[in-house]
Amino acid sequence: MPFSPLASPSATIDVLKRHGLATRKRLGQHFLVDDNVVGRILDLAALDDAARVLEIGPGIGTLTWALASRARSVVAVERDERLAPALRELEASCPNVTVVYADALLVEAGRLVGADGSLPGAMVANLPYAVAATVVLRFFEMLESLQSATVMVQAEVADRMAAVPGTKQYGAYTVKLQLLARPTGRFAVSRSCFLPPPRVDSAVVRLDRVSEQPREDIEAACAAADAAFSQRRKTVRNAISSALSVPTTKVVEALVSEDLDPAQRAETFAPEEYVRMGRALRRHGLLP
Repeated sequence: MPFSPLASPSATIDVLKRHGLATRKRLGQHFLVDDNVVGRILDLAALDDAARVLEIGPGIGTLTWALASRARSVVAVERDERLAPALRELEASCPNVTVVYADALLVEAGRLVGADGSLPGAMVANLPYAVAATVVLRFFEMLESLQSATVMVQAEVADRMAAVPGTKQYGAYTVKLQLLARPTGRFAVSRSCFLPPPRVDSAVVRLDRVSEQPREDIEAACAAADAAFSQRRKTVRNAISSALSVPTTKVVEALVSEDLDPAQRAETFAPEEYVRMGRALRRHGLLP
């Protein structure tokens, strides 16, 4: 028995034709048409029947069907209201699914309450590639209830999410995300698994929330990372001095107080060291 009745080229084309729909390139729509991949996503997400799931970009509902069969509730956020006829069919068959028509970059947490009255604890989605990185970080920041995300993204974005210090993929985005969640699983997905096929390689990655730091420490660490990576080829003392418009001597004094080497470059510091860096810069009056 298939994980999703829509996870094939013929079923997807039938739904699109029946409702007079077509994919929209500017929204990054690439419908998943491989049921084996749907099954692997479910395995990696490891949902139980109490799971409250958030899906971003359900499209015609291919993955949503599979999620609804596993989870207690599914809230699907879709920007393209042209897909409403297909998604209404899904909602009629799956009473535990709620579709919210909104931009995932703007939707408020209050609109994400599921059929059972609770906020989601897991994100599972084939994300629109143009906004995937921003969406994942935004929802980990916004929803304290969110404990994991199992998401299809561009392979290059998955590399940034999982990057380690000292690599070219490691940057301010990696630091910000890994202060909230760390990668715990990944698998590659062929371009032929989509309709239409994307021009980039894809991967599914799972991220699990890590122990919460105080919000003010996270904010300071993120500000420190932005400043340090603002001029990647410079030492952190010079990059931070330039970004924050403060004297280099003040930056050096702050960093040394936390045993951080001001002569190193931004990509050499681990996320935990950015927490210390942010505290030091704030303590010395260099951050708000």
